[in-house]
Amino acid sequence: MNFNQLKGKAQDALTKNSGKIEQGLDKASGMAKSRFGKQSGKIDTATEKAKSFLHKNAGGGQGGAPGGGQQPPPPQGG
Repeated sequence: MNFNQLKGKAQDALTKNSGKIEQGLDKASGMAKSRFGKQSGKIDTATEKAKSFLHKNAGGGQGGAPGGGQQPPPPQGG
């Protein structure tokens, strides 16, 4: 298997599972904020960057939310 095939399979997996991945990011973010509440702004920023990366790579670089996913809310200050 060459790199392009591997990349294609990874993008397919991201596209098919982007909703589940985004739910996992939200859950992990919530857990981190409950433990490290003072850092909630940084946690939100990291979560948004991860979601942006997910959307960009799952959509083939289009930057949209694949699979009918919702756009993430804006980060809250903390």
